[in-house]
Amino acid sequence: MLLKQPYSITLPFQILSIYFTLKGFCLASMELSKNYNPKLIEDKWYAEWMKKGYFHSEPDEREPYTIVIPPPNVTGVLHMGHMLNNTIQDVLARHARMQGKNVCWLPGTDHASIATESKVVESLKESGIEKSRLSRDEFMEYAWQWKEKHGGIILEQLKKLGASCDWDRTSFTMDKQLSDSVIQVFIDLYNKGLIYRGIRMINWDPVAKTAVSDEEVIHKEVNSKLYYVDYQIEGREDFITIATTRPETILGDSAVCVHPDDDRYRHLKGSNIIVPMVNRIVPLLFDDYVDPEFGTGALKITPAHDINDYELGIKYKLPSIDIFHDDGSLNENAELFTGIDRFEARKLVVQELKKSGQLNKTEDYVNKVGYSERTNAVIEPRISTQWFLNMQEIAKPALEHVMNDDIAFFPAKFKNMYRHWMENVKDWCISRQLWWGHRIPAWYSPDGDFVVAETEEEAFQLFKEKNSISLTDRQEGKFQKLKQDEDVLDTWFSSWLWPISTFNGILEPDNKDINYYYPTNDLVTAPEIIFFWVARMIIAGYEFRQDKPFKNVYFTGIVRDLEGRKMSKSLGNSPDPIQLIKKYGADGVRVGMLLSSPAGNDLLFDEVLCEQGRNFNNKIWNAFRLVNSWNIDDAKNQRESSTLAIKWFTAKFNQCLEQMEDHYKKYRISDILMLNYKLFWDDFSSWYLEIMKPPFGEGIDRESYQSTLRFFELLLKSLHPFIPFITEELWHHLGERKEQEDLIIEEFPVSEAYDEKLINDFEHVKEVISGIRDFRKNNHIPPNTPIQLRILANKKSKAEYDEIVRKICKIEQIVYVEQKPENMLSFLIRSTEYFVPINEQINLGEEIEKTEKELEYHKGFLKSVMGKLNNKRFVQNAPVQVVNMENKKKADAEMKIKVLEEKLINLKKQV
Repeated sequence: MLLKQPYSITLPFQILSIYFTLKGFCLASMELSKNYNPKLIEDKWYAEWMKKGYFHSEPDEREPYTIVIPPPNVTGVLHMGHMLNNTIQDVLARHARMQGKNVCWLPGTDHASIATESKVVESLKESGIEKSRLSRDEFMEYAWQWKEKHGGIILEQLKKLGASCDWDRTSFTMDKQLSDSVIQVFIDLYNKGLIYRGIRMINWDPVAKTAVSDEEVIHKEVNSKLYYVDYQIEGREDFITIATTRPETILGDSAVCVHPDDDRYRHLKGSNIIVPMVNRIVPLLFDDYVDPEFGTGALKITPAHDINDYELGIKYKLPSIDIFHDDGSLNENAELFTGIDRFEARKLVVQELKKSGQLNKTEDYVNKVGYSERTNAVIEPRISTQWFLNMQEIAKPALEHVMNDDIAFFPAKFKNMYRHWMENVKDWCISRQLWWGHRIPAWYSPDGDFVVAETEEEAFQLFKEKNSISLTDRQEGKFQKLKQDEDVLDTWFSSWLWPISTFNGILEPDNKDINYYYPTNDLVTAPEIIFFWVARMIIAGYEFRQDKPFKNVYFTGIVRDLEGRKMSKSLGNSPDPIQLIKKYGADGVRVGMLLSSPAGNDLLFDEVLCEQGRNFNNKIWNAFRLVNSWNIDDAKNQRESSTLAIKWFTAKFNQCLEQMEDHYKKYRISDILMLNYKLFWDDFSSWYLEIMKPPFGEGIDRESYQSTLRFFELLLKSLHPFIPFITEELWHHLGERKEQEDLIIEEFPVSEAYDEKLINDFEHVKEVISGIRDFRKNNHIPPNTPIQLRILANKKSKAEYDEIVRKICKIEQIVYVEQKPENMLSFLIRSTEYFVPINEQINLGEEIEKTEKELEYHKGFLKSVMGKLNNKRFVQNAPVQVVNMENKKKADAEMKIKVLEEKLINLKKQV
């Protein structure tokens, strides 16, 4: 075991004394730079962690903690979404590592078929090479060269962030192990009858020139035109008018359809219609699919280019006329405008309809248009032969195990979105018309028959078993070899296996890695890919491992700019994360990303957050420098104020730690950071250190000094998952460490019982100190000018803390009195009244005016409270606790009014 035994925060001071003496530390003797310089520290510690193998994991007797990185595109570079996602993952991984778990955070990249092929084609064009002139093998050679040159940049960038991934396990979705897993899964599902090849209406991306799944289509509202076009009725001078947003598809019309109960068209039953421009004779159909209220109540039917028309085409056995090339230009079937892009052709069609007088009118119209998630091209519905995965049965366990919380979603609100999709899941189109990717293992004989097999030889054996091909045919050379399917699989068809295939759980389902690390613990991802990836991984987990792929899913929000826009290169609103790290340090950026990013809610990013993160690091550094400057005076005994401060901070730290433990369980990462932030900045720096700080030129007693060092150690441990670099650096400044005494593997503190009354009492003391400071400020009394304090004694007085109040507030004398003294100014803290003798520095006129305003405010407040309490309906109908709260407000206001009225009388006597 690398971890040391934990120290108890309540460790007796004698043991602490021995501990720090053995450590040999007096911090004042250690050199520490004046300013925190992240550049000098980050590379040093990351290299040290890597050298010592802290990130690497192998199965052993410890509890595993496994988290797989959502593999970024191999083409990608770090953006703000990656920063948020991976910072959260690193916090979880570092926290688990400090809990003594065997952490395996597995990194890797996705081959990203469409994006990468597009990049390679673009690169080839720049070199004067067209993809169309290359063979598949030649193109793949270029693609692999491009991947080796440009791929993996993002992983190197993640190291700058401090990501503690097991880099020895870095995977790529087209590595041999993962590729073989994909092919085996395809064959398995095909043999189960779940994968099939068929002709369907699919989503076609004309830029990528490939089919895409329904989940890869983004529907956007756009401002369009609704064109009303007159179609002539065959044999008559009459016309029937249809409304369409896509007049270019008129060239592929096979029918016109109206509702059977529409009185406007009853007389036309049995008629044929003449399609404008191409003069094609098509039937007029009557079907209740048509909405009589839309447009004119008459629809053009284009089975090849609309999913609903496609269904009607099947129903009425209409011809399907595909008028588009793969790139979205019109083909020969259109008869007109061949080779012209669809949107340019739309303009030409409108001109042609105007010329013929068949364009009845045009209206502005807002409708939803599908866009490719990858290329942003307008999707073209198209009939095509593709490969599909039947999802209905295979998806059922994945729905059940999320809805019963066997897999927990954080936040849980995403369960409803997940359920809706899973209950309405459609067959997954898994084939893509690309070259870069996993080639579909289907093999075709000369007569068009096919089998599914891993290799050509295995395919030949299957053909033999089907009696489709004989050994004689092959020997006599009737064909040279089988032809493999040209298509590749959807990128997500490899990604859905990521938690299994990365541990070789498909090819070797009983190997030690998969048995130890699976199911993984946490998945951190964005809700945009809940269907693309999360749902499909869960489906794969239950199909191939009969178990969930992960126990918890944490959904991050989207990083947006201050105007609420999603960050993107095109908008120019996305800062370069690497530049932010250079400017603010990795720890500063990590804090900035997490300060306001609750699970599932979008983060409005402002660079000032990173500046705040850097300032927090500087605060920690300077707090350490302050403690480092103190000298131990063994002749001094511990002050009473120091004893109380140590007891209070012990309780406060354990209270915060208890809250952090609860937040970790609920994945409230931002809340944990904020607890740490306030604990260090407010409680430790502003209060504890202020109490402990020795007077100028004096030393500090050893017990207080050693307790302060111990608190610093605990705070660094608690902060380490969020700001690993500065905490590791200061950890080593705290004293000499042995080889395996790095903070990254220290044991995370565990909360202990604490005195809640002590914490509440100290909150009262803080209010008293703040009240005295306000009194000084309002009466223009300098902070260092000693004053005397009289306290009207009551049961709620905190006399045991007077030493702290006296030290921090520069109080010469604190005296408890039984009656209100005269000739003194007063102020109220909760129910206790405090008095300060009047001196020449106090302006009585200003104090009277201020008191009168305060009195007026409280009288107004009491009036509003009484308005509620005098309302019988409110008192009778409001919950008891609400009425009780109003009564408490009434009592408090009456008490404050009484004190202020007495104060005002006393002040006026002094004038």
